[in-house]
Amino acid sequence: MSGPAVGLLLFERRAFEDILADVVPWLESFCRPVEAKAGGTLDFWVEDGSVVGFPVPDPTGVGVFFLTEDQETPGEDEDYSALSRPPVQGLVLGAGCSGPANHRLLGHLALALARRLEALVDFDGVLVSSASCGDTDEGASPDRARALVAALPGRVVEVPYETGDGGRGVRHVGDAEFLAAWLRHPDFHLVK
Repeated sequence: MSGPAVGLLLFERRAFEDILADVVPWLESFCRPVEAKAGGTLDFWVEDGSVVGFPVPDPTGVGVFFLTEDQETPGEDEDYSALSRPPVQGLVLGAGCSGPANHRLLGHLALALARRLEALVDFDGVLVSSASCGDTDEGASPDRARALVAALPGRVVEVPYETGDGGRGVRHVGDAEFLAAWLRHPDFHLVK
C-alpha cells in the first residue's frame, strides 16, 4: 500500500542532481540507508526523527520515504495565479506506507525540506478537519476547509486544476509557516 505524498514547489530551476547533492548529506545524518534508485528516485529510512522535530519513539509502522522529481509540475491545467509567481519545478516527497506515524513524519520532513529548498508545499488535495468529515477530503465542505486553513498562521492558497472527467478541482498549497502550524493542529493529517 502506498502512503501519503506532498509536492515541493520550487521557484528557481535546479538540476535534480544538484538538489540531491544538497539534501543527501543532510539525510545521511539521520537516515539509514539513503539509496538512489533507477529512474531518479531517492529512498531513505528515518532513524532519528528528532532531527526534523519529530521523535519516533517506536519505529514500528514507519517505512521508507522517497524523494523524486515531479515531471508534471508545473502542469498546463493548473492555475497558479494566486501565487506571486508560478513554480518552475516540482519534487514529490512521499511515504511508502500509510498510518499516523508516516503522515506525521512526512509532514516534518516536508517542513524541513521546504525551508531548506525555499519551496512551497503542495498538499495534493484540500486540507480538512478530520473531526468534521472523517480522514479524507472526499465531499469536504469548501467553507469548512477555508475556515480551517484561514485559522492557521502562514499562507495557503487554493490552486485549481482540471480533473480527469473534465471538471475542476482545487488543492491547497502552503508555505513553511502554515505547515508548521498545521503540524501542531490536533486534526493534522495529510490528504492521502
